[in-house]
Amino acid sequence: MHSINPTEWELPLAIFVFTTCTLVIGVAGWGLSASADRLADRTGLGEAVTGALLLGGTTSLSGIVVSVTAALDARAELAMSNALGGIAAQTAFLAVADITYRRANLEHAAASTANMMQGSLLVTLLAIVLVGAYSPEVTVWDIHPATPILLATYLYGISLVRKSRTDPMWQPELTEETRTDQPDQETEGVSLGGLWLRFGGLALTIGVAGWVLKHAAVSLSEQTGLTQTAIGMVFTTVSTSLPELVTTIAAVRRGALTLAVGGIIGGNAFDTLFVAASDVAYREGSIYHAISDRLVFWIALTILMIGVLLMGLIRREKVGFMRIGFESCVILILYLSAIALLFAGG
Repeated sequence: MHSINPTEWELPLAIFVFTTCTLVIGVAGWGLSASADRLADRTGLGEAVTGALLLGGTTSLSGIVVSVTAALDARAELAMSNALGGIAAQTAFLAVADITYRRANLEHAAASTANMMQGSLLVTLLAIVLVGAYSPEVTVWDIHPATPILLATYLYGISLVRKSRTDPMWQPELTEETRTDQPDQETEGVSLGGLWLRFGGLALTIGVAGWVLKHAAVSLSEQTGLTQTAIGMVFTTVSTSLPELVTTIAAVRRGALTLAVGGIIGGNAFDTLFVAASDVAYREGSIYHAISDRLVFWIALTILMIGVLLMGLIRREKVGFMRIGFESCVILILYLSAIALLFAGG
């Protein structure tokens, strides 16, 4: 019988476990989109807030399990690269979703006050992580002051997102391609308790798969010689971010565009809390000061990608080249170039 200690796993077993967990996360993530869309209508929260809190937080469960358990094992590099790399990957997923939506550019059709507010919140949270990394290494019970600030800013920002939906001070101009957040009639006969039960079961599945995935990632790092940064930035982030990809594409196909964009941006904002949770779990001091130069590069890159996305939501190009917006193209180029630099040792 194989030990749970990943360093004792043989490479074929590690690859098999990693692949299996990835598939489980992807399949469970697909079912979350429909459940979240229906809950948005039945609870009255709306697609943007549901995307940020329920869909964004739940699809991030596997990622937060990987980061926290890695931090508990004093693997700060894996914990932080998984937390921060996932944000960049998920932002790139929006460009992939843009390709699948043929009627107009996603930035045009899904523009909303709530999504703009979520994007601004995400940039603010990432900036706090950078400030924490370059501030004095002062901790209280091995927790850096940036951690409670990060949590408080997130909670305050989410309240602003909800207020921007119910009482917006400005709104994007409506066009024939704009898809507003309208309740679906099909949800009327569905039990609210049943929706929550299904949603919770899928969330639990994703969380358990994330815990097992972390062990497989550690084994892959040990067996292949790849750095924890490479493993975290590429392999675990893409695997644990699969729910975001499949739920985004599923939401786009359902016509729930605000949910699709809100799930990604809101999920990214939630993912910054991986850093806070990892700092609490990391007992070697401030995890912010365990950030390598490569991780700083990824934070800066992610801020750049979000800035491009926000400009796209404001500009609202209706139809771009090959039905993909200019900003989506830039986001994909930035992400793929960064991956190439990572493996090239740049």
